[in-house]
Amino acid sequence: MESYQREQTGSELQSDFMTPVAELGTDARAAFIVRTYLHLFGAIVGFVAIEVFLFKMGFAYPMARAMLGVNWLLVLGGFVVVSWFASRAAHRAASPGSQYGALALFVVAEAIIFVPLLAVAEASAGGGVIASAAIITLIGFGALTGIVYTSRKDFSFLGGIVKWGLGIALLAIVGGAIFGFQLGTFFSVAMIGLAGAAILYDTSKVLYSYPADRHVGAALELFASVALMFWYVLSLLSRR
Repeated sequence: MESYQREQTGSELQSDFMTPVAELGTDARAAFIVRTYLHLFGAIVGFVAIEVFLFKMGFAYPMARAMLGVNWLLVLGGFVVVSWFASRAAHRAASPGSQYGALALFVVAEAIIFVPLLAVAEASAGGGVIASAAIITLIGFGALTGIVYTSRKDFSFLGGIVKWGLGIALLAIVGGAIFGFQLGTFFSVAMIGLAGAAILYDTSKVLYSYPADRHVGAALELFASVALMFWYVLSLLSRR
């Protein structure tokens, strides 16, 4: 009898992990959301800590010169590959250690790819523009998150738009690198809008789609969208 009860409890637990949090109880949903955003906060803190370390130790500018001195497509290509593997591992890995490793790898990759942009922004416009871009990004993220949680609307329909938009943006970036044309202010504005759509989509997934044991993957998706918005807000302010 006890064996049967243990098997039944294990089966229910496994079912909870496979069931989207929207179909679980209020307490389970709230716990999942809290875990997700705590991990997102941890990822942001880790990103900032890495950047501060690189700049304080004098590593950032040599790294920026080295990365800007090679074909930028190779850098972006390597980043895309790392991001894909990290996202896949965070969503599919069974062990918590593997999921945390994927999130950490993604944060480190983001921190490295941001070094040239941050170095150029600091050298050309001063550290104030970086702080302004961070504040604008956090306000935008907070407002978009509030829209999802107050409206309770399912923004899953934005998934196709975000994927197509990112594909078109990647083609534009590749075209600009090959043919030497500048993408300009309007491209940055469009990418900020696309990042906003990605935040709406990812936040909606957190609320409705993720199973209870994938809070690390959910945090990774949100962090990627926040980083995308920060990148193009900073690019826009630096250009000004």
